[in-house]
Amino acid sequence: MRKQKGFSLIELLIVVAIILIIAAIAIPNLLRSRMAANEASAVGSLRTINTAEVTYASTYPDCGFTDLVSLGGAGGTSTGAGLIDEVLAAGTKSGYSFAITATGGSGCTTPNSTYDATGDPSNAQTGQRHFFTDQSGVVRADPAAAATATSKPI
Repeated sequence: MRKQKGFSLIELLIVVAIILIIAAIAIPNLLRSRMAANEASAVGSLRTINTAEVTYASTYPDCGFTDLVSLGGAGGTSTGAGLIDEVLAAGTKSGYSFAITATGGSGCTTPNSTYDATGDPSNAQTGQRHFFTDQSGVVRADPAAAATATSKPI
């Protein structure tokens, strides 16, 4: 009788079982890593918004602070200053939704003196924490609900 070459069914099943065990350990860690990266990107985006708002208010003092759309654009005008990229200006980036509310004035007739910027996860898989910043430049976070000016600073 000749000796057969190859693997038996039992050996192949053991290898598949080992691969499945490794995958079961690795996939949750991958998801946590992606969530942490999304949260770090959201904080970076809010810092970019803070810088853009200060630059915008300095460049267009008659307008003061403004919204996301006016911070984006091609540049050179108060309605499209080109201070942030188009992805962030659209309001969604790296699994987070961003919004700015400028208050204290009426735009370019009476300058807006304050603003609130928020970053909230699009769903539970993209992030756990909600972020907030305002003209103070402090980024704040809340793990349970929408972050506000009273939330814990990062």
